[in-house]
Amino acid sequence: MVTALPVGVALHAIGVDFRWWRDSALRLEAAGYAGVWCWDHFISRGTRTDPVLECWTTLTAVAAQSERLTVGPFVMNVMNRHPAVVARMAATLQQVSGGRLILGVGIGGHPREHAALGIPFPEAPERVARLEEAVAVLRALWTGGPVDLDGRFYPLHDAYAYPRPVPPPPIVIGGETTAGARLAARIGDGWTAFESTFARDEPAYREALAEAGRDRARMRVLVGFQGERGYRVADGPWASRDPRAAWDAWRARGADGAIVTAMTTEDVDALVEAAGRW
Repeated sequence: MVTALPVGVALHAIGVDFRWWRDSALRLEAAGYAGVWCWDHFISRGTRTDPVLECWTTLTAVAAQSERLTVGPFVMNVMNRHPAVVARMAATLQQVSGGRLILGVGIGGHPREHAALGIPFPEAPERVARLEEAVAVLRALWTGGPVDLDGRFYPLHDAYAYPRPVPPPPIVIGGETTAGARLAARIGDGWTAFESTFARDEPAYREALAEAGRDRARMRVLVGFQGERGYRVADGPWASRDPRAAWDAWRARGADGAIVTAMTTEDVDALVEAAGRW
């Protein structure tokens, strides 16, 4: 078995059932991939009657059945859940997984879903402010308490939160814009970017880290490879003759890890087969 590949896999959560998701995750674990990630959506952007797996329950179930995989949302929409609730969910999942949760979080980007379900979706500046405050709430509650925060959106008064997660999960901020990269540098334990925007925003991320007096070596920078309609892993670098060369190129650009989207069994097959060429 190959172990410790610096690549995680975002398994498609729309139009699939849990058994496919679980079985695919366990195949990827056996092949040596770093972890699995789940999208945080409630309604498909395509056919509205497509089944959609709920992110957190899916990750928790797979964490209980796996041994080594990191698990995380890619990325959690800050508007979907109160951060105090997320703090308790994350602490429980950290216990279930034995410390394997990576908490990806972002400002969200599917307004039709919010309109359909009655979930508020304010303009981007407010969602950014909510994200920043939510991260503060998470970190405060993970101390166990008591916590008092005079927040604009999420005030806490004499709040306790036990059991504490051990260790506290790293929080990586999803940022597809230069402003998002700077926000991740300021408040996150890492940053998730995408292949198409990484080269543009990585210098700004490093610059913002330096301005905040934060150490790049302590951060986790992950590059996502999302794919478009018709995307096949078999056609890309992660299933090529030399996937290690693809990784070496991204590492030289400043990435600490990659997140590859797998939408079908064919995609999972290609990744499992490619693992033997690292």
